[in-house]
Amino acid sequence: MAKKKRMMALLFIAAPSSGEEKKIVQILKLEGLISPVAAERLDKALRIATEKKAECLIVQLDTPGGLDTSMRQMVKTIMNSEIPIIVYISPKGARAASAGLFITLASHIAVMAPGTNIGAAHPVALGIGGGLSKEMEEKVVNDASAYIKSIAQERGRDVEWAEKAVRESVSLTAEEALELGIIDFIAEDMEELLEKLDERSVQIAKTHLSLEVKGADLDYTKMTFREKVLQTLADPNIAYILLMVGILGIALEFFHPGVFLPGISGAICLILSFFALQILPFSLAGLLLIILAIVLFVLEVEVPSYGALTIGGIIALTLGSLMLISPSAIYISISLKYIVTMVAVISSIFIFIISFAIKAQFRKPVTGLEGLVGSKGVAKSEISPKGKIQIHGEIWNALLEEGEEVIKKGEEVEVVKVEGMRLVVKKGG
Repeated sequence: MAKKKRMMALLFIAAPSSGEEKKIVQILKLEGLISPVAAERLDKALRIATEKKAECLIVQLDTPGGLDTSMRQMVKTIMNSEIPIIVYISPKGARAASAGLFITLASHIAVMAPGTNIGAAHPVALGIGGGLSKEMEEKVVNDASAYIKSIAQERGRDVEWAEKAVRESVSLTAEEALELGIIDFIAEDMEELLEKLDERSVQIAKTHLSLEVKGADLDYTKMTFREKVLQTLADPNIAYILLMVGILGIALEFFHPGVFLPGISGAICLILSFFALQILPFSLAGLLLIILAIVLFVLEVEVPSYGALTIGGIIALTLGSLMLISPSAIYISISLKYIVTMVAVISSIFIFIISFAIKAQFRKPVTGLEGLVGSKGVAKSEISPKGKIQIHGEIWNALLEEGEEVIKKGEEVEVVKVEGMRLVVKKGG
């Protein structure tokens, strides 16, 4: 009995106190464009962190920028968060450009890994047109400048440089950003980040909290299948391929109406590409050149120009592909290998269709009376200038071609042309 009591006492001593809860740090990896998907993922990660009573939410960021509306939504989420949010620009080689700068400045604690950069926040025109009038551009820049100044001021960061990043699109390395007070410190990896975050004071509203992240469990927010699909569509290369395949599908349906599969597939790809393009700084001129190229290819089939329209279509397709993404978006572009491949494939398909159509137009008829032209038969009577011939097992009335000598019965004849129900012939041979 005494032995049993001693064992129970040991169990009670070994058991952890119910008041000692395991610390949790929520982590969200954001890579690629700032889009509605990114904003949705941040909201979800913050909700999970709040429910689990996490010490903080770490956003591991690597972005070239993205949609202004999504960026502002994310900034509001961070600024109004009830738990500390740390933005960590990582791994080495990552950057927080354009919209990424706003998000980083809004964080409670901003950190960069060595070999990363931040800045280049001059706004670019998104969507149709790819550009703004001078007056409208000035309004947009002023608005973005005021917005980033208010964020920097709220977080106690360098307001002057923040404004310069918007107006002059300047960038900083991790070391330069630390020196100017844009970030709080530099961390080599996640382990060093957690080490430097431990016992660090963070202000949430008017309350100062001390982070306790030493030995905390790291809970990574995973992407759902839906989020992966939507994030993939935001890739400019994928958007370009979908656009080209969509236009090709619609064009093929035009050539072969009633097949349905090319048209349906093309329509789906076009809709998906338009979803992607709405968050990319694309140029209307580039899109119109691509559409013009398809029109020129179609016209070549209907009105053969012996290659002129085809050459014009290839040139328009190439230029449109190169211009599709606005050059002002310096970190967002379509890979040249995709452009070369798609232009080559689509041009080859249309050249094949065009050559087939041209051959069909010049091919002599093979059905009906016109199909008899060029055929050979045998005279069943003397033709001078009228008579009978047998061709393809059928007896026809024949008329001697003007200038031809009389054709005797049994001689070979060749059909020259058809006049009504009578065949004009000459001597075969």
